[in-house]
Amino acid sequence: MEAATIGIVVIVAVIWGWRMLNWLWLGPKKLERLLREQGLQGNPYRILVGDLKELLKSKMETESQAMDLSDDIVPYVYSYRQESVNTHGKNSFVWFGTIPRVTLKDPELIKDVFNKIYEFPKPNTSPLIKLLATGLGNYEGEEWSKHRRIINPAFSLEKLKIMLPIFFISCNDLISKWEGMLSSDGSCEMDVWPLLQNLASDAISRTAFGSSYEEGKRIFELQKEQAELTVKVILRVYIPGWRFLPTRTHRRMKKIDRDIKASLKEIINKREKAMKAGEATNNDLLGILLESNHKEIQEHGNNKNAGMTLEDVIEECKLFYFAGQEITSVLLVWTMVVWSRYPDWQARAREEVLQVFGNQKPHVGGLCHLKIVPMILNEVLRLYPPILGLVRMVDKDMKLGGLTIPAGVQISLPTVLVHHDTELWGDDAKEFNPKRFSEGVVKATNGRVSFFPFGWGPRICIGQNFAMLEAKMALSMILQKFSFELSPAYAHAPSVVVTLQPKYGAHLILHKLEI
Repeated sequence: MEAATIGIVVIVAVIWGWRMLNWLWLGPKKLERLLREQGLQGNPYRILVGDLKELLKSKMETESQAMDLSDDIVPYVYSYRQESVNTHGKNSFVWFGTIPRVTLKDPELIKDVFNKIYEFPKPNTSPLIKLLATGLGNYEGEEWSKHRRIINPAFSLEKLKIMLPIFFISCNDLISKWEGMLSSDGSCEMDVWPLLQNLASDAISRTAFGSSYEEGKRIFELQKEQAELTVKVILRVYIPGWRFLPTRTHRRMKKIDRDIKASLKEIINKREKAMKAGEATNNDLLGILLESNHKEIQEHGNNKNAGMTLEDVIEECKLFYFAGQEITSVLLVWTMVVWSRYPDWQARAREEVLQVFGNQKPHVGGLCHLKIVPMILNEVLRLYPPILGLVRMVDKDMKLGGLTIPAGVQISLPTVLVHHDTELWGDDAKEFNPKRFSEGVVKATNGRVSFFPFGWGPRICIGQNFAMLEAKMALSMILQKFSFELSPAYAHAPSVVVTLQPKYGAHLILHKLEI
């Protein structure tokens, strides 16, 4: 009996040892060989850490101080990846721990990856990272199709038009707050970044749940902290089982998740009860989502997997909260920074807004027919994309152009590198020039997939029109009331906290317009 037990222990130890050896060395070295055989280049694999040590060192060195006042942000925010491409070529690879990540800059290959959503799914993420938000952005296959189908009605142009008055209320509150901060000469120096975050938070809270920012403030504060902790987790080397250890960071992330879910569950349950009592469905995202979900369940009543569960709805609400606030606020802040640096374009945008709306409330017809403001917004999204890059998995050997990508490799679609590529955008690719979008995105890109701030293809961000409409409304109202310039206190330091944010805020000087 004792000998049999020892034998079992030995077999288990051998199997475990073999798996560890394969994970730490044999598997990565095999993938490295297969990639190099096709002409792909990168650093040699280093056990467990890969390129992460150098990547983190590069990030810390560049972000330790502000950069020069320039729109050429790649050397600052994406230095290691840029260096890798410059050293090893466009289709090179870097090591994220034990996993090689192939960088693609060819628009045709990028298009292929975006279109083949089932062949190139999003990578599995750590359960700790999923605490930030899962929802539609993380599902695959039929689950993704079902959620997209249910959520689509909430983001139709018809529904967004109904939400425009809600955007106006949030924007008007911000304008009033800024007017109250002006000195006797009609000017004021302030950090507009937290105020724009509050604006986006208020707008998504009202449009998603019919409540004001103050009512949803705790959820936003918790999600902001969760985002910061998530970045810490992402930048660590992956060690199996590490997520189960009750570290202070892990405990805090789980506590935040419980608190957010409890708050959202209360909001959802109240709305469900109101709907069952026959109250009219609110024209907010939650109301439209619940109505669409009930319709889906009724149409597939005999299918136990029909519709969304309460947990599903909570996750979609978390995504509403996080993405709705993050994307819009960073688009607004970088636009105001850019306008402060290029007063001629600020003046041209204001002239257009005043010509279309005068001093009246912006309306959907006018917002949809603006030309110069959308040109500027697209150029800001090109130079300062909210998400610097996207990642996709290769679950089975895949042909991609002239390459055969082996299973186990990840594909990197480096948004910021592509957006700043002089071969794709011309010699002025690193400069602010909204004229390139004067005839639309298709003309600016020559029909290539070289501009994808919201992703591209079947999985393009469902909230793109929501973010753009809110941004147009907010910026139009700001231009009607204020001119602005950079404060001497402004320090240019784009930094990644999930999205691209101003590390030291956005200190501007606002001047009240007398029109």
